[in-house]
Amino acid sequence: MAGPRKKKFESGEGATYISRRKAIRKLQVSMNTFRTLCILKGIYPREPRNRKRAQKGDMTIKTLYHVKDIQFLMNEPNIWRLRSMRVISKKVAKARAIRDKETVGRLLDKFPKVELDHIVKERYPTFIDALRDLDDCLTLCFLFSSFPSMKHLPKDQSAMCRRLTTEFLHAIIESKSLRKVFVSIKGYYFQAEIKGQTITWIVPHQYGFEPQQRSEVDFKLMSTFVDFYIVLLGFVNFRLYSGLNLFYPPKFSCIEDQSEEDKKLVDEQVFISERVAALNFPLSKTSTATEEDDVNLDEFTDIDNPEKMEEIRKEAEAVKGLKSLFKGLKFFLNREVPRENLVFMIRCFGGEVSWDKTLFVGSTYNEDDESITHQIVDRPMKDKQYISRYYIQPQWIFDSVNARQLLPVNKYFIGAVLPPHLSPFVDKFREDSYVPPEEKALYDSELLEKMHNEINSEDEAEISDAAISDNEDEADLNEDSEEEDEYPDDVIMEDGYKSEEPKKSKLSVKAGEVTKEKPYSKLKEDRADYKLREKMIKGKYRKIYNDMMITKRTKSKEALLLKKKRSQLDKQAVEDKKQKKKTKTSK
Repeated sequence: MAGPRKKKFESGEGATYISRRKAIRKLQVSMNTFRTLCILKGIYPREPRNRKRAQKGDMTIKTLYHVKDIQFLMNEPNIWRLRSMRVISKKVAKARAIRDKETVGRLLDKFPKVELDHIVKERYPTFIDALRDLDDCLTLCFLFSSFPSMKHLPKDQSAMCRRLTTEFLHAIIESKSLRKVFVSIKGYYFQAEIKGQTITWIVPHQYGFEPQQRSEVDFKLMSTFVDFYIVLLGFVNFRLYSGLNLFYPPKFSCIEDQSEEDKKLVDEQVFISERVAALNFPLSKTSTATEEDDVNLDEFTDIDNPEKMEEIRKEAEAVKGLKSLFKGLKFFLNREVPRENLVFMIRCFGGEVSWDKTLFVGSTYNEDDESITHQIVDRPMKDKQYISRYYIQPQWIFDSVNARQLLPVNKYFIGAVLPPHLSPFVDKFREDSYVPPEEKALYDSELLEKMHNEINSEDEAEISDAAISDNEDEADLNEDSEEEDEYPDDVIMEDGYKSEEPKKSKLSVKAGEVTKEKPYSKLKEDRADYKLREKMIKGKYRKIYNDMMITKRTKSKEALLLKKKRSQLDKQAVEDKKQKKKTKTSK
């Protein structure tokens, strides 16, 4: 016997989704507390298939959550702490209004703290899961590490972000896992590979800080994310340091080399923290054994696809060479270049680096050291210059890392016009998009030589083209005269009489005739087939397909416009060169 009939919207999407207002009532929390819980637990609004059914016939646009997610929040122990924090904050405000300092002190001593350790373990059961979700964590922590103390933010949050990000950079230096770098308007892009996981983050430029108002930026929302990311990054740093056999928190063996008088004058904790921030000293290890991540590729041979295995071997050899790219080189940084990011990159690839000891702590050698091979400069120098070193601009470091080889330094001297700084994060085999010739030259050495020779020999090419065209005209005239001589007079005439020559044998070879195909017929057939395939697409996927085709058309249009713009610029550059040559010759 069938059970009682269910009413409308009691099953299906009507019972699966719940609005934000109903969720807040069910949890008995405020709007800010609900938002904090959702951020910490990783719960986001859902988009139903049919909004009318999910909202029980209401067509107004609402923020919907899954019912299971709200039930998941009800079992969170921090929800009671957040409720008590709200109650105690109201009592503190009331006690401050009547100037009852004893009650304010007693309430602040009982003020609860939100614990996030179990949430991190709940959201990331394994270390690999935490590494996969580390991109946003690092980007936001590096952003907050550049902030000074502000009223909008907790006191120790920026300092904690500064400490954790510096510890993470030391772990990347020790493991030599940095792979790609790029400079843009937003900041410095870095990409590292840890345990087979690719991690990309942004470090902002060191500009003068301009304080923002609360109406412009929601600092409370960002601070809630940072509270969770600080705990996550702390766990990740501890696991990375233990895997590299390093002490955590970081320690230095160079503190023991100091004399007893220096140790009395300098606070040990301040001394260590300053040199950790310098990124220029190796950390002390717990043991001499190191964790080897190198894998013998011969054990994983793929017989079915040997080409893929060959690509993997080449990539492994390139990465192995990249780790020791700057090995044996000594760099000196001038005061105008970004110190922290360049020190991080140079040390990741085995180089030594220093700077003026009057600018910042952590310098290891002075500018007058004769063993310095490269000096990074970003403005003209009037002081003494040494012949034994190269004076280059900072872009040489970035381009050499992306090219995985030491590039020629003559293009990066002081005052030289730098080559274009190309992003290594784009796909070199991308379709329907513009690829500049400098980027193509990175993957093709022959194209690079051709591109350099084209500009220098363009005038000669025009002269040679004119000469070739004249020779071709003469050759055509000669061919016409030879064809006239080939046909003798003793052939069959129009009146039917034959010449006196003997008859040819019946066995003869005739030249085949080339049948010309209509160029548009094949295009029409291909278009007709393409339209038939489009009609076979199901209705529910048709909108997605149309969106894909629109984006494809826009990309192709943008690529064509960029190609035209580049060709116009190249022509203009050639004309400018010709004009300069004419002016020189006239003088």
